[in-house]
Amino acid sequence: MLKKCIAICFILFSFNVLANDEQSGFWHYVKQTLSDTWNSNQYELYIPANTWHNRATYDKDRIDKYNERPWGIGAGVYRFDEDGDWHALYIMEFQDSHNVIEPIGGYAYQTYWRPGNSEKLRIGIGYTIGITARRDYNWIPFPAPLPLVSLEYDRLSIQSAYVPGVKRNTGNILFTWLRWQL
Repeated sequence: MLKKCIAICFILFSFNVLANDEQSGFWHYVKQTLSDTWNSNQYELYIPANTWHNRATYDKDRIDKYNERPWGIGAGVYRFDEDGDWHALYIMEFQDSHNVIEPIGGYAYQTYWRPGNSEKLRIGIGYTIGITARRDYNWIPFPAPLPLVSLEYDRLSIQSAYVPGVKRNTGNILFTWLRWQL
């Protein structure tokens, strides 16, 4: 417990050093980004579509027992910044690999490549920093920093996050959902 407190204090001290004053630095950027996103009047809907367990790390018996159709729903508030990058604050719930509801919420960011300078077609890459909880971890909330990719056309997106893991049947899952900007 003491080590965790020391680590948290060190991180907070480091962020404080990076923040030179009230109007600049890392903390100011984070607060401004979250505030701008929270105050946006643009909303989106999330529909979980698929949970793929990496066949190179899971044996067939495990895969046959796991749910790969994560029924659920989510919602978020989003905005595009002056560079055309997407920012969102979201909540979602879905059925995990064991058919148990799993909640997740957090912040997500993506930057885009627009083939042929298209305004409607976008290929995105970014990350999410979320918090989730699972029954198999006694419902203790834990962080979920994950990479994101998407293929988007106009207001519809197919978005995925990869949950890294180790070879013996943990993690290594590609979670995919539809995102509709309302």
